[in-house]
Amino acid sequence: MTDTIVAIATPAASGGIGIVRVSGPGVPRIAGQLLGRLPSPRRAELLNARDHDQGLIDRVIALYFRAPHSYTGEHVLELHAHGAPVILDALRGRACALGARPARAGEFSERAFLNGKLDLAQAEAIADLIASKSQAQARAAMRSLQGEFSARVQSLLRALVDARVHIEAAIDFPEEEVDFLSDPALRRRMESLRGQFEALLVETRRGVRLTDGLHVVIVGRPNVGKSSLLNALAADERAIVTDIPGTTRDVLREEVRIDDITLTLADTAGLRESNDVVESEGVRRARAELQRADVALLVTEAAWMASDLALLDELPESVARVIVVNKIDREGANPWRESRDGVELIGLSARTGAGLQLLRDALKQRAGAGEADQGAFSARARHVLALETAQAHVENAERTLRDSRAGELVAEELRQAQRCLGEITGEFTSEDLLGAIFSTFCIGK
Repeated sequence: MTDTIVAIATPAASGGIGIVRVSGPGVPRIAGQLLGRLPSPRRAELLNARDHDQGLIDRVIALYFRAPHSYTGEHVLELHAHGAPVILDALRGRACALGARPARAGEFSERAFLNGKLDLAQAEAIADLIASKSQAQARAAMRSLQGEFSARVQSLLRALVDARVHIEAAIDFPEEEVDFLSDPALRRRMESLRGQFEALLVETRRGVRLTDGLHVVIVGRPNVGKSSLLNALAADERAIVTDIPGTTRDVLREEVRIDDITLTLADTAGLRESNDVVESEGVRRARAELQRADVALLVTEAAWMASDLALLDELPESVARVIVVNKIDREGANPWRESRDGVELIGLSARTGAGLQLLRDALKQRAGAGEADQGAFSARARHVLALETAQAHVENAERTLRDSRAGELVAEELRQAQRCLGEITGEFTSEDLLGAIFSTFCIGK
């Protein structure tokens, strides 16, 4: 990189302290003209920052990091000034007048990635850490930033490469009397590889839930108390509640915090056939919302539960199911929670609040609460997609090895799997993907 970039690294508001960050080869020259001299590396110094007429902009604490020992791997200058926006703008403007240009969103982290200071998963963890809304999210993001997720991916990559080497050796030396492709050890290695993918996918999906929160869709027939349940969980009258079936026509979303977990609740129209054009559209949107759900809360009543269970057949296999048997107060029943055939059932009353804590606990467990101190790391949907695609290539390789022992095809499937894993850490990454990822970062990071 031959250009030097500058940005205000603190939020755009007045405060006691504001930071202006400069990175690039022009830092020593800019510091000399702005501050009168280049500060000593890694030593905080109180210096005068001056404009082009040598007028005082502010007394700043200057920190200089000499390349490559900096966040970006380049020369970096940080100016800690008083946090008035006019002062920070003046410092940034002076740096631009001296040859820097305004940084793009995420460009400091992008340069750190391009200069090998961190991999792509770690760079994304920085943005996740900044956006954390809970201690659980912050801890998970910090683990990814420290390289725990990347280490798991690298371990999987090594196992994948080992299997590939074995396959390609068999292809390169066909004259050998031993048929390496039928070696039981190779089959065991492929089975182990598949198991490692499955284990990492489970943890990565949990990391996505910790990062993005849980998308919970409330479904059921009309008038079973879906909107009442949303209001109870949100502790606010967010949805209109009436005795008239079909009151809810559109998807109503509400973000709810339960301890360290963020939930996006979606209240939907009652699932039934209707001649009402508006209600029918609401039902269509409800079904579409279910396709994006992490958890479906099927709300029913005790008398209707057996018939309502048929609604579960419409759910995608990836969607977790929780059945809420509402209105237990009408029968004088106590709250309860049990599991049947892997499906969670909870008896509660949205009207009185009895049993709501049982539902909150169930949702927290689905979101991975309590596991953040057991090695959970932050992850993103693109990581899951890359792992799923790589896993599919490994399964194809294993199937090809078993059915035809076509070594070239097996090796190609493993090569494609390796490329998918490389997209997670940035070893194989398109410029378009890099631009999309770093554009989501805040300015100054």
